[in-house]
Amino acid sequence: MTGRTLLQRWFGRGWLSLGYLFLYLPIIVLIVFSFNSSRQDMVWTGFSLRWYQELMSDSEIIAGFGLSLKIAFMSATSSVVLGTFAAFALVNYQRFRGRTLFSSMVSAPLVMPEVIIGLSLLLMLVSLQKVFGFPERGVFTIWLGHTLLGMAYAAVVVQSRLQEMSKSLAEAAMDLGCRAHQVFFLVTLPNITQALASAWLLTFTLSLDDVVLSAFLSGPGSTTMPLVIFSRARLGLDPRVNAIAALTILVVTIAVIVYAVMLARSERRRRRQMSAAYTRDQE
Repeated sequence: MTGRTLLQRWFGRGWLSLGYLFLYLPIIVLIVFSFNSSRQDMVWTGFSLRWYQELMSDSEIIAGFGLSLKIAFMSATSSVVLGTFAAFALVNYQRFRGRTLFSSMVSAPLVMPEVIIGLSLLLMLVSLQKVFGFPERGVFTIWLGHTLLGMAYAAVVVQSRLQEMSKSLAEAAMDLGCRAHQVFFLVTLPNITQALASAWLLTFTLSLDDVVLSAFLSGPGSTTMPLVIFSRARLGLDPRVNAIAALTILVVTIAVIVYAVMLARSERRRRRQMSAAYTRDQE
């Protein structure tokens, strides 16, 4: 191996290491100082679980965290359902009236600033409330806003998987007597489960840490965890915020690891089935 090749390899590794350091060093520092006994950040005075103990008695943060989980679960589920139907229509029906407009409207939240989305939704909901007396700003309106944003991301993820699927599977199922809805539920859905899971995790995370839309659409008694953290950060750093952030990182990390393990097992199972099918065909 020449000296130039070694230099290129170590140069690439160095830049990669700096990139990871830039991304993850702040998170590591936040987790470390969540165990600091002092209220002052960046002044280490000793290891302590003081802020985790105080966090357990902080009703505002606990209520906000529970509300955020509730909204994120509902938003992720509705986003995946609507995004899957939108992606299915765009992939399987290449020509229908209004397709270009429909595709543009599905993708619009991806490129539109959240401030604009939040302001437009707020104006629309206020107008509806004046006319019909419904809906009042709260959990329902936050869920609507997060679903609107998450649906666009879910549609992109699911659409890419549907485009990779062979159309011969659906055609074979229809030749065997399946109707359109049976093909969708018996053939298409089982083949896109990994994409659905990825879309659900993505939209769940987007909803869980959203601040802009929640700020526009929240009402009295519907303050999510990111809004609580943001309001406290403006008044000064609160070590309890470090603790709740560290716990959130722990939950997300566990979820990602579990999903990765399940995905790896599913892939190994699929390869074994393909290998067994190939062996039977050879016999």
